[in-house]
Amino acid sequence: MPLAFVLIAVAAYLLGSIPTGFLLVRLFRRQDIRTVGSGNIGATNVMRTGGRGLGAATFLLDALKGCAAVWMATAVWASIVLVTYIVPSLPLRDFEAIAALFCVLGHMFPVWLRFKGGKGVATGFGAFLVAAPLAALAAIAVFLLVLAISRYVSLSSILGALCFPVFAWFLPAHDAARGDRSLFFFAMQTVVSLLIVAKHHQNIARLAAGKENRFGAKLTA
Repeated sequence: MPLAFVLIAVAAYLLGSIPTGFLLVRLFRRQDIRTVGSGNIGATNVMRTGGRGLGAATFLLDALKGCAAVWMATAVWASIVLVTYIVPSLPLRDFEAIAALFCVLGHMFPVWLRFKGGKGVATGFGAFLVAAPLAALAAIAVFLLVLAISRYVSLSSILGALCFPVFAWFLPAHDAARGDRSLFFFAMQTVVSLLIVAKHHQNIARLAAGKENRFGAKLTA
C-alpha cells in the first residue's frame, strides 16, 4: 500500500475516532452516555437520553467526520498532482474509499474510548455522501421510509446499509470529477455496509425476539 494510503488511513481513523456523542453529552448534560440507555455513543442513544437537539447535533457531527475524511483524501490526491505534476496510478476514488473505510472504523472502534464506539451509520453516510452521493441519498431514503413504517431505527439502519452497495452498483458509475468507479471502491462500499450491519448484531437479536425499542417509545432495555 502506498505511503499516501497509509497516511490517509491513519488520519481518517483518528478523525473518525472523535467521540462526538460522548463529548456533547459530557459537555451539556454532565453525563457519560455509555452509562445510560443502550450505552452506545451514537445519535440514536444520545437523542433518547440526552434530548433531540443533542441527538441531531451528534448525527450531524458524525456525518461531517465522514465528509471531512473524504475531502481530506481528495486534497491529498490533488496535492500529489500539484506537486509532482503526475496523476497517481491509483484513482481518486480509491483514495476516497480508504478514507471512508477507516473513518467508519475509527467511529466504531475509537482509540480514546477503549475501542468501544458507535455503529457507523451517520459517519458512513457522510463519507459516501461525498464519494457516492446518489447511492448515499438513495440509502438514506430507504432508511427514512422504513423508519416511517416501522419506527425501528435499527431495522432502518440495517436495511439502508444493505441497500447501499446495491444502489452503488446500479446507479451511474461515472462521475465527471472522480472518474469511473473501480472494483476496489465498490468493495470498500460493501465492506462498510457489512460492518454497519455487523455492529447491529444485538439489535438484530432483539428484533428477532420482539424486544427492540421503537423510535419515540420509552426505553425498556
